[in-house]
Amino acid sequence: MKISTKGRYAVRMMLDLATNYAGEPVRLKDMARRQEISEKYLEQIVSILNKAGFVRSVRGAQGGYVLQREPKDYTVGMILRLTEGSLAPVECVSELGTDCPRAGGCATRLLWAELYGAVNQVVDRVTLADLMARSVTL
Repeated sequence: MKISTKGRYAVRMMLDLATNYAGEPVRLKDMARRQEISEKYLEQIVSILNKAGFVRSVRGAQGGYVLQREPKDYTVGMILRLTEGSLAPVECVSELGTDCPRAGGCATRLLWAELYGAVNQVVDRVTLADLMARSVTL
């Protein structure tokens, strides 16, 4: 399993919104500069986050984006699943699963299921608030 740039940048974008919110919406242009990510690419990602209700856009001269909830209410897993879909290393252990004819006797399926469980455990435990705390201590 490999997290795409869309997933990685979505986490960075959400973290940037959480970190830089000071009562005023955060401008996409400023996020793009700080994160060294194309503003056009961030527009695509923010559209996904906005449609899902993770962020809210504020129009006007002082407009930008704000988180809909507190940073503690967003896990990395939520953000990655929104942008990446399943985090399963192989299809047969994903949420949707497939009817693999080998599933009953597959020696490696348990390994993939354990790996998937470990990934979920980590990304579902870490929140934006946790990442904010980690960045302060770096």
